[in-house]
Amino acid sequence: MTSDTRHSTPPQTPPQTLAQKLIARASGRAHVAVGEIVTCGVDLAMFHDSSGPRRLKPMLEELGAQIWDRSRIVLVMDHYVPERDDDSRRIVRIARDWAREQQLPHVYDSQGICHVVVPQHGHIRPGMLCVGGDSHSPTGGAFGAYMFGVGSTEMLGVVVTGEIWLRVPETIQMWWDGRLPAGVTAKDMMLHMIGRFGMNGGRYQAVEFAGPGVTALSMQERMTLSNMSAELGAQAGLIAPDDTTAAFLQTAGAPHADTSRWFTDEAAEFTRHRFDASTLEPHIAAPHSPANSHGVSRFAGTHVDVAYIGACTGAKLDDLRAAAQVLRGHKVAAGLRLIVAPASIQDQEQARAEGVLQVLLDAGAELFPTACGACSGYGDPMGDDITVISTTARNFKGRMGSPTAQVYLGSPYTVAASALRGQVTDPREVLA
Repeated sequence: MTSDTRHSTPPQTPPQTLAQKLIARASGRAHVAVGEIVTCGVDLAMFHDSSGPRRLKPMLEELGAQIWDRSRIVLVMDHYVPERDDDSRRIVRIARDWAREQQLPHVYDSQGICHVVVPQHGHIRPGMLCVGGDSHSPTGGAFGAYMFGVGSTEMLGVVVTGEIWLRVPETIQMWWDGRLPAGVTAKDMMLHMIGRFGMNGGRYQAVEFAGPGVTALSMQERMTLSNMSAELGAQAGLIAPDDTTAAFLQTAGAPHADTSRWFTDEAAEFTRHRFDASTLEPHIAAPHSPANSHGVSRFAGTHVDVAYIGACTGAKLDDLRAAAQVLRGHKVAAGLRLIVAPASIQDQEQARAEGVLQVLLDAGAELFPTACGACSGYGDPMGDDITVISTTARNFKGRMGSPTAQVYLGSPYTVAASALRGQVTDPREVLA
């Protein structure tokens, strides 16, 4: 199998995929084979207010067990903040109290969404094996780390032992030639792939995104690809690290990381699917599945009541910039509600410094807290019998609020263009 980028591997080492190399390092071995079950040391365990202390604390107390290494734990309060009722106050209080009791050194309280905040503080680096208490934990794969989501029972095992077992996965490589045209993003790439392969297309294997169309992406756009590998049904969504990765990590204050070791060997065994980024059009996922995805023209003209720019998939700095590019100097359609919930405080403040946030506010946006918010059905969820277009990752019935709400998914460009016209709109028409 050939590719456009050639690497060599020491002759004594069998050809390996990026996934195999990462798992081999974590299991203390030179090589692992697909299908093997291995025990891996965990470099980082991340969980949030919803998945973490309220579930882990009673189980640890029942076992009389201790945390294996506090320096490798990251706790983020993002799902139930700001607290709006007694239940959310109780959940967040448990997390805060437990963090103090355990003297956890890495706690991010109301700083934004875990999948954005954790990388921004340099916690995820090439070569690591990480687990997260959230289904979108594969976001870490954008940095050349093997990261995947686990449930509370598995997380308990990790927190106590620092280890986890896994089956070495096959690799499904999504190779993108060309470069994306203006107004088309990583979100469109993902919706296209999910529409083609379905929500089980990844078969709980390692999906690797590669090719010129991927290496041309910014770090935050790469994070969107890895994040939504969850919607593709993958265990991990990997991207080989490069200079773009190193530059982001340097800005994040991370220790120097070797990016040169982590790539898929040409002669390794994997399945490849090829795409052409240069011909991709903006995509929309219609209710009620990310797999119900087609080119935007199929849904153009659909009336929209609410446009939501939020979530780890769609409200990072790059996403806010994209929306501002569409909305600059314009007002959203009469009667339409535009909600902007930046993915992190850091991105919100940078957007403010660049004038991006003011562009969105001038267009009529309501600024919401930097938290998971409506994506997880919290805060101000979507009401009955309305049509929403959203930058979030999922549009399952009832996820964002009322089960009668019709939720469409699109890129920040597409959501902003639709807000401008009050109907589903191809952003290229507005940007032209």
